[in-house]
Amino acid sequence: MTTAVTPAETTVAVGAPPATTAAWRRLLRSPAGLIGTVLVALILIGAICAIAGLTPYDPVAQHPRDALQGPSGRYWLGTDQFGRDIFSRTLAGIGNSLRVSVVAVALSGVVGTLAGVCAGYFGNKVRGPVLAVTNVLFAFPPLLLALTLATTLTRNWATIALAIGIVYVPIFVRVTRGPVLSLRETDFIRAARVVGLPTRRILARHILPNISAIVTVQVTLSLSWAVLTEASLSFLGLGSPPPAPSLGSMVFDAKVFASTAWWTLAAPGVAIVIFVVGLNLLGDGLRDALDPRNGRNS
Repeated sequence: MTTAVTPAETTVAVGAPPATTAAWRRLLRSPAGLIGTVLVALILIGAICAIAGLTPYDPVAQHPRDALQGPSGRYWLGTDQFGRDIFSRTLAGIGNSLRVSVVAVALSGVVGTLAGVCAGYFGNKVRGPVLAVTNVLFAFPPLLLALTLATTLTRNWATIALAIGIVYVPIFVRVTRGPVLSLRETDFIRAARVVGLPTRRILARHILPNISAIVTVQVTLSLSWAVLTEASLSFLGLGSPPPAPSLGSMVFDAKVFASTAWWTLAAPGVAIVIFVVGLNLLGDGLRDALDPRNGRNS
C-alpha cells in the first residue's frame, strides 16, 4: 500500500521558500540524506554508463561457452545461463528501470500536481470531477491497476511508463490539494486577487512555489515506488520485451539457478535494493532539509 507525503510532514513557509544552498547543506548534514545521495549518485553513474555504451560487454550478446561462470576478473559479476555478462546487464537494467520510472513519475507529477492545484484553488465545479476520478483510481491496488493497464497496452517501455504514471497520479492530487486549500485563504493570496492579478499568475508565482518542497519530496518517494512497480511488472513478464535487460526479468530468470549460481540472482536483487533504499533515504533527507522549521536552526 502506498503512502503520500502530507502537509504535516513537510510544511512550507508561506511566501518564503527555503533557500537552495541552505537546504542542500542540511541535506548533506543529514545521515539519511547523505547516504541516499551517495546511493542515488552510484545508480545514476551506472545508468549513464549503460546509456553511453560504456559497459564491459554488450548486455544482450551471448557467449554460450561461458554460461553460468562465477564472478572473476573477466566477468566481474559472473554470467547467466546464456553466457551474458551480468554486470553489463545489471547496468543496462538500471538504465531501463530509471528511464521508465522517470517518465512515469514526470507524467504523474505534472498531471497530478496540476489537477491537485485546480481542485484546491477552484470551486466545486473543478474539485468534484477531479476528486471523483482520484477516488476511483485509489480504489484499486496500485500493482493490480498497473497490471491491468499494462496488459491492455502495447508492450514496450513507453506504455509501461504510461501505466505506472496513471497509477500514481492520485497521490500527487492528494498531496497538493491540501496545501493549496490552505494557501488560498492566506492574506497574500487574497490581496493578489483584490489587486486584480490574473489567476494563472497567482498560481505560477505564489501557489506553485509554496508547494514545491512537498512535490519535490513526493517525486523522490514516487520514483522508488515506480522502480518497484516496474520490477514487479517485468518479473511477471509484462515489462520491456526481451532481450532488453530489466532488473525484474533478470530476477525471474535467475530464480531457477539461485541454489547453483547465486550471482545471477544477487546482482539484480542488490541493484533493486540499492535503488529503492537510496531513493527513500534521499526522500527522507529532502523532507527534513526542505522543512523551514529545521532551517531556523541552521
